[in-house]
Amino acid sequence: MQPDLAAKNAVAAIRVSTTKQGTEGDSPEAQKEQIERFADTKGITIKKFFVFMESASKEQQPMQEAVDYCADAKNEINLFIIKSIDRFTRGGSLSYDMLKTQLDTAGVQLVDIYGVISAQQVNTLDHLGFEYKWSIYSPSKKSEILEAERSKDELRDIMSRMIGAEIRYTQNGYWMRQPPYGYRSEKVDTNQGKRTVLKPREEEATFIRKMFELRAEGLLTDAEIVEKLNELGYQTRVSYVRNKDDLSKVISKKGGQPLTIKRLQKIIQSTIYAGINVEKWTSYSAVKCVFDGLVTIDLFNRANRGKKYIAYNQADGEYEIQRQAPKKHLVEKVMNNPDFPYKKFVLCPECKGTLLGSASRGKTGKYYPAYHCSNKGHYFRVPKDQMDERILQFISRIKVNQEQIDALLSTIKNEFERKQALLGDDAKALERHIQALKNEAEAALGKIMILSNQTAIAYLENEIEQIHQKITKLEKEKEQMKHKKPINIDRILSRVRYYLEHLDLLLLKQQDPHKKAQLFGVLFDQLPTYDDLDYGTQKTPLFTGVNSVFKALQLEKSLMVIPPGIEPGLPG
Repeated sequence: MQPDLAAKNAVAAIRVSTTKQGTEGDSPEAQKEQIERFADTKGITIKKFFVFMESASKEQQPMQEAVDYCADAKNEINLFIIKSIDRFTRGGSLSYDMLKTQLDTAGVQLVDIYGVISAQQVNTLDHLGFEYKWSIYSPSKKSEILEAERSKDELRDIMSRMIGAEIRYTQNGYWMRQPPYGYRSEKVDTNQGKRTVLKPREEEATFIRKMFELRAEGLLTDAEIVEKLNELGYQTRVSYVRNKDDLSKVISKKGGQPLTIKRLQKIIQSTIYAGINVEKWTSYSAVKCVFDGLVTIDLFNRANRGKKYIAYNQADGEYEIQRQAPKKHLVEKVMNNPDFPYKKFVLCPECKGTLLGSASRGKTGKYYPAYHCSNKGHYFRVPKDQMDERILQFISRIKVNQEQIDALLSTIKNEFERKQALLGDDAKALERHIQALKNEAEAALGKIMILSNQTAIAYLENEIEQIHQKITKLEKEKEQMKHKKPINIDRILSRVRYYLEHLDLLLLKQQDPHKKAQLFGVLFDQLPTYDDLDYGTQKTPLFTGVNSVFKALQLEKSLMVIPPGIEPGLPG
């Protein structure tokens, strides 16, 4: 036994850089066993062990807690034992010297089990019989500083290799972070080795798909979508909060909260749900992931309603994110003037820009309403009555291709059948939510049976009452879903066919001028100019529907709307 270490009190510090290292690699148990063997050999009494699962490269050194414990005189600590300098700190020589100086000031000796740190002190004036603070030094000081710097360099090398690889794999379409709500991480074999991809976590993915579908339909407000999903049992993912100095210790948990409008909007705008990754490691460029998204790109675009749009660039084969600025007419004063509903749907024949609408006052005080375009190096003006008459004549001559009607009705029926299948999923989710609430009520009731504190009992009774109210509301909704009158899809399809075959009734009999103008605009792939509406000229454009349902048909050989006289012949 060494006389300078024997019979002394010590603390021992154990550190692993990550929780995974602490549980799978250089575990605290392995370090503790080595330190205990060293202490037994030297005759040292270890009074306390400190275990840290945290990176030591941070400004706030995790070892500071153990150093402060040693500095407290009432603890009577003489030695501070570590496995090695890289387990003490990886903050470099500055951090090492700062911590060791605190120990020296408290009269505590730092000891490593490999013997790099020497307790020997040399006085350069010993031959003269004098001693000063500056004349005392440790022969191992340079070795200790070099080891501390080597540990810092090793940390930098490790982090550079690890983070660099993760950045490259992220740019190749893999996933390197915690899985977002709706996904789970899974390692798969690839030509680049085992790599992490995202797979649907079905109990969460159901809610994500529902969010996008409801928002793309446009029938509900965001607040109504949030309410509906919460009724189906949406809750944020539960996660655990760990001690910042010891990641193996769980101090609380968070999550399990209902959906909010802010959270809904954040999810809707997250491109990862469409299989497109945009983040810092991709330089905020769109990268197509090697795994499928929870929704299609088309559904993502429709759900975002133009505020965020994923586009595919045919030229370079890359995806890009577009944020469309509000159109000029959306910020114009009186942009929805009912007297001029067609100004957004008929273009100027000179500049192909949208028209303005206003009424000029004559000398007699009479107003003359007209569509016009000016201040662009040209002047175009057409009276409102003349515009209405030309549109009326144009609409009266429109005929819909029978082949496209059949294809459209088939698409509508297929979409209806798909939505009907989803209703079964909603019913199952509702049933799961009701059962979860019943289990929660039973658990609260069980707690009441063992409590004696009246305040706690009253709190739990109130909680049970709230749970029962939720169950009652969900049971009522469940009954409504069960007894909901079935939709007669054949009747709906018949009405759609009738209006498509009598398009003039749908457009010309519409009383609301804005709806009439919007329906008129649906007829075109590209908005027509005023001259294009003159059916007798050679400028008549090819017309096609722009509704997303029509686009989904992907029929390029025929037109949705065709001029009369060239429609395909019908049997008989």
